[in-house]
Amino acid sequence: MTPELIVIVGPTASGKSDLAVRLAKKHNGEIISADSRQVYKGLNIGSGKITKKEMKGVPHYLLDVANPKKQFTVANYVELAHKALEKILEKNKTPIVVGGTGFYIQAFVDGIVLPEVPPNNKLRAQLEKKSATQLFGMIRKLDPSRAKDLDPLNARRLIRAIEIAKTLGKVPKLTSRPLPYKTIFIGTKISPTKLKEKIRVRLMKRLRNGMIDEARRLHTQGLSWKRMEELGLEYRYLAYFLQNKMTKKEMVEKLATEIWHYSRRQMTWFKRDKRIVWRRVVGRNSK
Repeated sequence: MTPELIVIVGPTASGKSDLAVRLAKKHNGEIISADSRQVYKGLNIGSGKITKKEMKGVPHYLLDVANPKKQFTVANYVELAHKALEKILEKNKTPIVVGGTGFYIQAFVDGIVLPEVPPNNKLRAQLEKKSATQLFGMIRKLDPSRAKDLDPLNARRLIRAIEIAKTLGKVPKLTSRPLPYKTIFIGTKISPTKLKEKIRVRLMKRLRNGMIDEARRLHTQGLSWKRMEELGLEYRYLAYFLQNKMTKKEMVEKLATEIWHYSRRQMTWFKRDKRIVWRRVVGRNSK
């Protein structure tokens, strides 16, 4: 019998993790995470990584699989996700993919074949002189669809996206090889007002739970300020704060705003997929 695959998507703080665990308990499932920062070891509190207690005994894959000092690509993710899928199916379990990184999910579930584009050092040198705002403007013109899933302040990812589009001379035409399983897509829905409130509540909880100390420890262990800034959102602004580039109050306000903007970009990406059945989630967890 063809196994069923469940995919749970939605913006940050909308209840994805809690729903995934409940469905895993109900359908004898195991979970494959699809989060571009939770793949990194040590990025726990800031990335909102699910805890052992919250997992409730359900195995989770693709957490803590990469060194944060090194870049982890979508190709790396797809390779490891396929291995995780094989393990789950071998155990006759239901695979459940959950996360907010739309590009990871599309590449894995829909089998998007990415073009192989080697680094262009000359182009990179030119682009590195531009601001993130300028780079984001460039990729929006070159590839509006890809721009919707990019952090407009992450210069490294913006440069790579521009590099691919320019090297190919056009927006890359992607081919796909979808996974050969009946797939159910579920989106976690929450009102904008409630989501904004939950984002702030969760942020304050993370601060109380030691998010600043976690960032300080990561830097002490060799994670550069530049790399922390590249990792985006919480780690970017924690790095600014720890370098005395902003006050704690400024950091909190800026983070709350940027996480909210990020959630809107996530929804823009997912709303394009008509396979997703949206549902309101009721639960204590808000990941």
